[in-house]
This record gives sequence, structure tokens and C-alpha cells, in this order.
Amino acid sequence: MKISLDWLKDYVDITEDAAEIAQKLSDLGFPTESISQVGEDRVIDVEVTSNRGDCLSHIGIARELSAALGRELRLPDVKVPEENRATEEFVKVRIDCPEICRRYTARVITGVKVGPSPAWLRKRLEAVGMRSVNNVVDATNYAMMESGQPPHAFDFGKLSVGTIAVRKAVAGERLVSIDGTKCELRPEMMVIADDRGPVAIAGVMGGLDTEVNDATTTILLEDAHFDPVSVRTTGRQLGIGSEAAFRFERHVDTDRTDWASKRCAQLICEAAGGAVARGVVDCYPAKAEAARVQMRLSRMRALLGIDVPAAEVVRIFTGLGFRPERQGDDAVTCEIPSWRHDVSREADLIEEIARSWGYDKIPVERKIHIEVAAVDKRERVVGRVRTFLGGCGFFETINITFVDEATGALFADDADEHLSVKDESRKGSNLLRRTLLGSLMGVLKVNVNAKNVPCRVYEIADTFVPVGRGVLGELPIQRTRLALVCDADIRELRGVIEGLWAMMVRDVPVEFKPEEVSWAKAGAEIYVGDMIAGTAGIVSEEILKKLDLEGMEICAAELDFGLLVEMAGGLATARPIPRFPAIVRDLSLVVNEHIRWRDIAEAVSETAPAALEAVEFVGIYRGKPIAEGKKSVTASLRFRDEDGTLRHEIVDAFQAAIVSDLANRLGAELRTV
Repeated sequence: MKISLDWLKDYVDITEDAAEIAQKLSDLGFPTESISQVGEDRVIDVEVTSNRGDCLSHIGIARELSAALGRELRLPDVKVPEENRATEEFVKVRIDCPEICRRYTARVITGVKVGPSPAWLRKRLEAVGMRSVNNVVDATNYAMMESGQPPHAFDFGKLSVGTIAVRKAVAGERLVSIDGTKCELRPEMMVIADDRGPVAIAGVMGGLDTEVNDATTTILLEDAHFDPVSVRTTGRQLGIGSEAAFRFERHVDTDRTDWASKRCAQLICEAAGGAVARGVVDCYPAKAEAARVQMRLSRMRALLGIDVPAAEVVRIFTGLGFRPERQGDDAVTCEIPSWRHDVSREADLIEEIARSWGYDKIPVERKIHIEVAAVDKRERVVGRVRTFLGGCGFFETINITFVDEATGALFADDADEHLSVKDESRKGSNLLRRTLLGSLMGVLKVNVNAKNVPCRVYEIADTFVPVGRGVLGELPIQRTRLALVCDADIRELRGVIEGLWAMMVRDVPVEFKPEEVSWAKAGAEIYVGDMIAGTAGIVSEEILKKLDLEGMEICAAELDFGLLVEMAGGLATARPIPRFPAIVRDLSLVVNEHIRWRDIAEAVSETAPAALEAVEFVGIYRGKPIAEGKKSVTASLRFRDEDGTLRHEIVDAFQAAIVSDLANRLGAELRTV
């Protein structure tokens, strides 16, 4: 942004030379690119960050200097010559998309004479790098460089005016822009249209057909606020840009749109003559209330390490237009002006004080004191989980937080229940993840296609579940999950999960209870004690087909990582080393296909004597000589007597009783061959 020092003096008293002003601007957060001599004027080229669109103007820079130097800010006294007819007699305005166009003003100026600009106008524009076109166009450019609000002048005689509509383009509409670009308009683009069709691309560039030329006598003057994302997206899609678009992309001041329009009309009348129709057509669908933010002086001292006097704090905020009010001894409440969209919290106000008071006044020590914080419980748990899963052959993945609709629908009942961002921000994958499994299945698919199998992957990340459909202002339920996916038997995955919980949580049983899971052909809920810790299952054939993974057996699980962190730790129950040996008996039981291991384990535990120390699953066999519809389940039973050595004949009796009870309950037969 090029700033003319002579121009700047119209708004604030400056006694310093260009180098001193450049240094002050650098201290305020606007580094100087260069200082050049243009005639008798000095021009400072400053860098303006994207969040400070208000400083893409001379008034914006003057406001910063007035607050920092403690000098009065002078704004132009705006008066325009008016004719008797009202603006409403010439034009009406309709905004069809108020979420993209927050305000639109229209003024009509009659009796203008287009020609060369006066010398003072050309001189100032050329100093900041803008070429002179004619007095009307130059006046609009001057107004933009002065206030930061981009106006646009239409040749009123070339408009088919009943109503000026701010609307989205219709598919197939075309427009030739002022620079000669033939624009194929898309339905998502915002345009300014008369009764015949588009006459300008909102916030980007006007149309060639309504351009002001030497024959123009009546002007329709537009000043408006357009959504930055819409302007940026449209400009990039069409491959055109402008000084106006550059400012709209960084926010312009909505509340002062009418003032800027009146100021531009004044400049046009001074440069090209004419009179302004009485009043203004001002379409302002929803005026936002000014935000109020409180800053504690004690918090400012803690963050900056310096004590700025309260009177200086009030002076700085007043100079910046923040309308400060003292609240007791420690607080100052500010009303955030409409041109400062970047200020919304206490830390922002503290930064304003630091910039204007001077970063050089913040003390600097030769030594930096760093206090090393201890690793918290969550990080310790994350480290142990990574080590354990790495030992089990799993590789950690890091995926983006968003998925596309197709992936979101695979592992959720309804993709519409996802939170999403606008497709301008993310073209395809714009749904916040409710589950990590979709992303992990994508990772597994890539590895399978690359012949990198077997593949075991996991991820620890946050998921976002909406509170309710259509509930505005409610934050989603955000929880950290641990998800695992592998091309292995479900029993292997179960063993990994049981081992993980056994390592992290002492003496708490882990149980897999069969349950319907939407994405699994066979699923289970995982219980740790009496709490649900997650779900696991074998991925359904339907999902595998959609992912082109037919014929594979893929297992997956998703756990509540927050619960794991909460329960992790504790001491194991200490037990003495057994004094006497155990006797282990393996039983191969032939049961019906529908009988589950859980049924067998529960039956054994209820019948067994106190000497039964453990019941463990060994395996399943199907095939000859086992009859169709049946299976052989092998269980390992470990017996031990704490008071003496067990004899085999006693264990034989225990075994016979267990087998008899299994036969009665489950129809189980002891397989002997």
C-alpha cells in the first residue's frame, strides 16, 4: 500500500520526515517496503497484513498514527450539491442474497461532464501508482484510496433501470468486464444486474457496456459491502482482479458505507460538476450491533510485562475509535468500531496497547527463562499406547479432520447429520468426522492397492458429533477416539484391544458383548467393567464392495480414548507367587454353530469349583469329522489348590461335572477323536 505523505497530512498533523513516519509505522506493525520521491511528495510503501483491510487507505493509516502520536484525526467535511429530485425516483435496489451482500447504497449524480481530471487529483493518484482515466473514474479511485471503501460508477443512461438487483448469476449468463475479459458466469457468482441482466461482477469489476465515457452525463454511484470469500472465489475463477476486489477480500467497513458513498459523490461533483439526487437508496438488511470487549489492566500488565498508565490506555483506545469506558479500577470496556473486524477478545485489545504504546518499551532480558513442564497424563498414555500398538504391528496414521459425503455415509447412518463447512473452503471433503473409521479404511485401501499387506493402522484424533439437527450456536460433542483397522482375524484385533486395556487399566475385566453395529456384519460393544468403551466388528461386505475391497476380511474397532486416559494408572492387586503347581485340561467341545464362546465360558464358570483358576479360549475347528451345522470349540481350563497339590483324580471329577453341565445346558459333546 503506497501512502502519500502530503495526502496523509490532510487527516493528521505530521511534523516528522518520511523516514521517521516509516519507522513509526513499522513499530505499529506495518513494515516499510520503500520510501520514494515523487515530485515534491514522499511516498511510503508499507506492508499491510491481510487482517487489517481498514489500513488499505490513507484514513486508516492516519488513524493509526493519530493514536500512536497522540494527535487529532481530521476527517473530510462532506457536503454535496443536491437537486430537487429524490434518488428513489431514479432507481430501486433489491438484495436477493443478504448473506453475501450485507449492504448496498445507490446515489444518482446528474449533469456531470466527463473529461480530464484536475491537476491536484491526477497528482495524488499518480503518486500512489494509479494512472488517470477521466475525472469521474479518478474521483472513485481517489475515494477508494482515501477511505478504503471501493465505489463503482455506472453510466446511468446505459442501464435498463427499474430495479438494481444484487443476486447470484444464472447459468449461461455472460459479461464482458471493463478490462475486456469475457466472463462465463456461474450460479454461485454474485452479480449486479439491471432489468436486462448482469452489469457488474459484485466486488470484482464492472461491465464494459455500462462503463463511464466522454458521453456520460448521469451516473449511478454504487457503494456496498460484499462477502470476502465470495469476491475472492469469483475473482480467482474468472482470472481477474482489481484494487477494489483486493479490498473487499480483506473486509470493508459496512457501517460507514453511506459516508463513503457521499464522500465519493462530493469528489465527483468537485472534479466533473453536476448535482446529486436528494437522499440515498440504502438497502441494509441486518445491521449488526457493535461488539463490546473488556480488557483488564492487570491482565495487560501480566502479558506485556509493563505498566501502561490507565490514562494512556484510554487515550490510545479513544484515538483508535474504540470508545473506551472505565469499569472500576481494573477494567476498560471498549465498543469495537465497525472497521476493526480483527478485534474480538481481550488479547486483541492488549495487542493494540502494545503496538501504540511501543514494543520498544517492553523490557528485554539477556537471558530467557524457560520452565519445563512435566508431561501430563494424557501424553504419557499416548506414548504407552503408541509403543504397545507398534509392538503389535500397527502403524500410526494422521488424517485430515474432514471427509467427503461418500466416506461419511459409510460409517454413519446419515451423512446429513455431519457438521460441514462451506464448499468454498473445502471443495469436496467438507464434513467434520463423526468417526475415524472412514479415514482409516481409505488408508488401508491405498496400502492394499500398493500390495502393502498385511496392513494394520490406527489413529488417535478428535471426532465431532452434532448436538442436534438444526441447532444453531450449539457446539458439537468433541471426543478423542482411538480407531484401529486391520486385515486380520477379529480374534487378533480383540487380543490387541484386551492387551491394551490390561496394560493401561489394572484388574478391570474387558468384555466383548455381541451387538448390532451399523457398519459391521458381526459386531460387538466393548465393555470395560460396566462402562461402554467402544465398538468392534468385521466390516460388512456392502462397505467392502464400495471400497473395492471385496473378498477381504477387514476388522475394525473404535475406542473412547478419553475413557482410557481417565482410567489409566492405579496399582495392580498384589498376589503371592503360587506355592503349588496347576493342572491344565484342554476340552474340545462339539456344539451347535450358534453357540458362542461367551455361553461356554459362563457355563463353565458357574459350574466349576473354587479350584478353577482360569478359562481360556484356544480355537475353533470346522470340518470332518464334525457334522455340518456344528463346530468344535477348544477351551483350556487351569485348576490349582492354594492349600496343597491337586491330584488328577480330583480334577477328573471336576472335569466330568463341567462336561455334564455343558451337555445339559448347551447340548455340548466332548470330542474324543
